[in-house]
Amino acid sequence: MAIYLDDTQRNTLARLATSWTWRTQWPTWALIVTIYGGWFSVATHARDLGLPLTTLLLAVLGTWYMSLQHELLHGHPTRSPFVNALLGFAPLAVCFPYGIYRDSHLQHHDDPHLTHPERDPESYFVSAIAWQRAGWAIRALLTFRNTFIGRLLVGPAFAIAATGVDALRQIKRGEWRDVPVWLAHFAALAALTAWLQHVCAVPAWVFIVGVGYGSLSLGSVRSFQEHRTAHAHEHRTVVNEAVWFWRLLFLNNNYHAVHHDLPQVPWFALRKVYETSRQQYIDRSGGFLVRGYGEWLRRYAFAPIAHPVHDVTSLPVHGNPPAFTPSVARLRENFMSVARLAEHHEALAHATAERQATHQSL
Repeated sequence: MAIYLDDTQRNTLARLATSWTWRTQWPTWALIVTIYGGWFSVATHARDLGLPLTTLLLAVLGTWYMSLQHELLHGHPTRSPFVNALLGFAPLAVCFPYGIYRDSHLQHHDDPHLTHPERDPESYFVSAIAWQRAGWAIRALLTFRNTFIGRLLVGPAFAIAATGVDALRQIKRGEWRDVPVWLAHFAALAALTAWLQHVCAVPAWVFIVGVGYGSLSLGSVRSFQEHRTAHAHEHRTVVNEAVWFWRLLFLNNNYHAVHHDLPQVPWFALRKVYETSRQQYIDRSGGFLVRGYGEWLRRYAFAPIAHPVHDVTSLPVHGNPPAFTPSVARLRENFMSVARLAEHHEALAHATAERQATHQSL
């Protein structure tokens, strides 16, 4: 559902929707040709480029392709979900079937439940119960995932594991709806991997690990602190004024608050919509503004930006050291601050349970 700032914006976008650019969606069609053409051109020239450069370029193009898939599932460039699904079916970024990603992401757009670990499939928080059940190693990894470097290194692994576990749980419950989607994805992935290895001399492990994991890792730059916990759901989504490279790679999805309000607006118009009403969107997001991904890197390279538990993450973790000073003592200070918050939360939970037990006995 579209959320307009006012009637002026509603009328302006209605006029733009009748323009030749919006009706033909030619920028998105050009993007599709560029991404597919670039990906297969790099693959077929792998011997000349060398394996390291080929892997890097395919990972960047894989990330760009995932941004394209995001555009496709939101109804661009055609109004046909089937046609858009065909355009996003190829496993160029390896990991997730388009249909699974589409369903999960559309559920993520239920804005009142953004960041809730049991309602938002793209949340980077966990419930208090899950935190209490986790061992020290998982807790450390969850905390590390909320640092910028950790999001790139272990964030994709968490996403892959969560998607796989969810698929297996569905099968265990007797829900077979997604099985054909997974089978089609694996068949296409096997064919593409075989072609890369035998025709392009790109080993299977390089494609699966280097390109697949690399694409997800690079895409994790965009998702770092893309959403925060806040009482008002309008304040949970960021506005990131990134430089042109990241805007192009992520198809202007860095203006994420605008996208969540107006998911029907195509990628090539998002920046103009934002700049036309910049201050209104900053105010609407509760001042959730960051001036580029470099700011996140400088401030939270090795410092957790928030506690992993959803119930205690209304504010970022305070007292973090400056970025790029990853001494052992300072890193320990970062994680100890998170641990103290966790201990406080567990104590509150234990006290609540005791009060409930006492009340029941009375």
